[in-house]
Amino acid sequence: MSLEVLDRHSEALFEFLWYPVCGQEVFTHIPFEGVFCKNCNTQVELQESRETRGYEEAVLACFDTTTTWNLHVDEKLRRDLPDGSARVKVFGAPGAYKVDWWSPEPGEDWEPVERGEFDDVEEPDEVSHLA
Repeated sequence: MSLEVLDRHSEALFEFLWYPVCGQEVFTHIPFEGVFCKNCNTQVELQESRETRGYEEAVLACFDTTTTWNLHVDEKLRRDLPDGSARVKVFGAPGAYKVDWWSPEPGEDWEPVERGEFDDVEEPDEVSHLA
């Protein structure tokens, strides 16, 4: 008997997703622990949606800031999630994904960081000069 491995979510889905805390797209998988943002350590869990509306894929990405580091330090580069979590529903197929909705809905109290929103902001050097 052999073990069949089923890839439930394609690489293309991970290429489309980004973290609403920092806007980065680099995912790190820690076996038996989960998938985390390499930049801010926010965790993401993917779930198949019950409703597909005829799209090839329908996925819920659930983001959780329990493990996120330095939210208070990098306020300008990171945005906390309301009550520490948020979900996004993604429809589509590889190369043609789109966001259907966010929960909670973005508004006055919360707005997700967009993909690459802080890419042009330079972080200060840890050591600016030697004395």
